[in-house]
Amino acid sequence: MNTILKPLYFAISWVMVQFHSLFGLLLGKHAHESLKWTLSIVGLVILIRVILIPLFVKQIKSQRAMTALQPKMKEIQKRYKDDRQKQSEEMMKLYKEHKTNPLASCFPLLAQAPIFFALFRVLNAVANDNKGHYLPSIFTQDLLNTAHTAKFLGAPIADSFLSSHITSTKIVTVVLIAFMSATTFSTQRQLMVKGMPKMEAGNPMAQQQKIMLYVFPVIFAISGVNFPIGVLIYWSTTNLWTFFQQFYVIKRNPTPGSPAYEELLKRRALEGGTMDAGAVLSPEEAEKLEKKVQQTNARQRKQPTRKKPKK
Repeated sequence: MNTILKPLYFAISWVMVQFHSLFGLLLGKHAHESLKWTLSIVGLVILIRVILIPLFVKQIKSQRAMTALQPKMKEIQKRYKDDRQKQSEEMMKLYKEHKTNPLASCFPLLAQAPIFFALFRVLNAVANDNKGHYLPSIFTQDLLNTAHTAKFLGAPIADSFLSSHITSTKIVTVVLIAFMSATTFSTQRQLMVKGMPKMEAGNPMAQQQKIMLYVFPVIFAISGVNFPIGVLIYWSTTNLWTFFQQFYVIKRNPTPGSPAYEELLKRRALEGGTMDAGAVLSPEEAEKLEKKVQQTNARQRKQPTRKKPKK
C-alpha cells in the first residue's frame, strides 16, 4: 500500500513545500511559520479542486441525466415490482444505455479520498518528527522542524483530538469537526432543497440523497477525532469550496424542474413583465413559461442591433 501511495506522498509534500516557499516570499522567510503552513494546506485544497472541476461537471451532467430518467425508472419499478433481480438488471441496462451512473454524486468525494489519506500520513509523520516512508526527502530537517511546531489557533496542526492531552487543542479540534460536519450537511441540504426536482418519498434517488444528508456528517463527526488538525483544515476548506461552487451552479444553471429552476423562470418572467411576484408555478406552468422565455430570447437575438447615429 505504501509503495502504491508513495508518489502521492511526494506530490502532496512537494505542493505544500512550494506553497510554503511562495508564502515565505510574501510573509517573510523565517516568520509566520504557522500561518504559512496553514495557508499551504488551503493552497493544496484550491489546486486539487481546480483539477477536479471536470469531474464536478461530469457529476452535474450525470445527476441531471438521472433526473430525466426518473419516469422510466418508475416504470421499471412498477413493471418488475415482484422481481428484484430483473428490476436491478433493467436499471443497469437503462444506466448503461444513457451513459449515466447513480453514484456520480460521490465521484468528487471518492477522487479526494487518496489525497485525504496521503495528507493524513504526511501530517502524522510531521507530528512524530519522522522522515520515513510517509515524508519524502523534499522535507528538509528545517522544514520538518517548522511544520512540527506550526499551529492553528494555538493548536499544533499535526495533532489530533485523540493524540493530544492539551485542552485547547481538543477544543480547536472539536470546533473544526463540528464545522466540517455542518458544512457537509448544509451542502447536501442545499442540493436537495434547491437543486433537485421534487420526488416521491420512495424514489431511490431521493432515498440515496437523504442517506447522504445524514450519514456523511455523522461519519465525519465520529472519525474526525482521529484526524490531525491539518486534515480537518483541508476537509473544512474543501467543503466550503463545494458549497459555494454548488451555490453558483444552482443559481446560474439550475436543474430543469428544480425549485431553483422555477425561481429562475420567475425572475426572467418578472423582468419581462409577464408574471406577478409571489406566484407559484405548477410543472405545466413552468414548462409553458420556459417555452415563452426561450421564444422571447430567440426574438431578441434575431432583432438587428441599432447603429448609433454619427455625431
